[in-house]
Amino acid sequence: MPASATKALRVAVLADSDTRWKWGALTARRLTGDPEPRLDGYLLRGRATPTPRQLKEIGVRADSLREVTAAEFLRAMRGDTAGAAGAADTADACAPYDVVVLALVGGGVQAMLHGLARTWQGRGKRPVVVTGYVGVVYEKLADGLLLRHGADLVLANSRQDAERFRAVYEGVGADASAVTEVALPFLGGSPYAGEHDPYTVVFAAQPSVPETRADRTYLLDRLVRHARLHPGREVLLKLRSRPGEHTTHLEELPYQKLAQKAGPLPPNLRLVYGNMGEVLDRTDLLVTVSSTAALESLHRRVPTVVLTDLGIREALGNHHFVGSGCLASWDQLDAGHTPVPDEAWVARQGVAADGAYETAFDAARDRIAGLLAADRLPPLTPYYTPRTAPGYLPGILARHHLGPDGSPLPGAPAADRQPGPVRQIVRRAARGAYRHGVQRVAPVIRRMGEL
Repeated sequence: MPASATKALRVAVLADSDTRWKWGALTARRLTGDPEPRLDGYLLRGRATPTPRQLKEIGVRADSLREVTAAEFLRAMRGDTAGAAGAADTADACAPYDVVVLALVGGGVQAMLHGLARTWQGRGKRPVVVTGYVGVVYEKLADGLLLRHGADLVLANSRQDAERFRAVYEGVGADASAVTEVALPFLGGSPYAGEHDPYTVVFAAQPSVPETRADRTYLLDRLVRHARLHPGREVLLKLRSRPGEHTTHLEELPYQKLAQKAGPLPPNLRLVYGNMGEVLDRTDLLVTVSSTAALESLHRRVPTVVLTDLGIREALGNHHFVGSGCLASWDQLDAGHTPVPDEAWVARQGVAADGAYETAFDAARDRIAGLLAADRLPPLTPYYTPRTAPGYLPGILARHHLGPDGSPLPGAPAADRQPGPVRQIVRRAARGAYRHGVQRVAPVIRRMGEL
């Protein structure tokens, strides 16, 4: 579908963290073929709601962006003037969206699918609903997929994922036609052109992998050792968030705090933040445990290493890179090893930099165009219902203050306007207290329990 045919599309993105907002907003751009589509952003209120700094770092523009509860989002999807994305006084405030992208954790997607099905009940025309995954799917494959079933498009970031997704749906007797192969929407940038001066090694940290203090301390120690062994290199510890901020996953043991306790760092080792693409512009060797940054790096042909020091384990996610040619240890890197990726493996991951990426979203665009051209769209029909999962679904819906039929429960948090200054202060304080508990109190209690 040519870009000119999709420039008029209006898209809503609902996201629950910084990384999912990035994925959702950039996916909207790819799906419309328009680098600046009409985009309304909704941030689902919760523990990982992005901070202004995180949103600025991502740098994706939206025509409107506001924080909402589930009930408020569903109200906006009805087309209520009061619920429109901060644009109640504009002429198109009540206009329906063409596409709704659910960039949420699996349970959030399932709740919104039921809520939207209830909201749009009886309507022949409704928006096309799209969902998917932010990066590598290395755990809870069946659980996460079935929670996303019911969307019009379930995006798979590679040929390998598309095959796995269809197999899961077909294996439980669910319709697999929604699975649509695309690629990660944030790939791009200039291909690697050779070594920089100084040669730069980047360790892409992850908030939840590995999990234990011992493992994270080990990785930091090895990074420090590498910097000391190679004083002519610049060594960067690329961090996802600052202390007190949350991203997609909880981070109980931020590397910043571990680095403070480690003592003075080598002068050629620095902690950095910012956009991953900009960091890759100056990277000669990307090192990680299993971060999606490895796929960004491979797309740009930057030498990439997935560490084996802590084993090749499903819990770490590095098992996903078996066959990639990128698995190596810090001992090998200290000795000067440079990995050579397997071209066939890279191609199956949808990150090959051979021009195919430019057409990666064509099938999804064509599918959306076909759905929008139809006189009617069928109701959203998730696999999980009160009949198929009576012991599981109600709890998922209740966490978002929705009843078994997808309607907001009595007393569900919703408001026709933004909260006042006092309520905003209380909310920020509560969120800060929660993050303090996760990063400071919880580890202490856990250590006490191990005595």
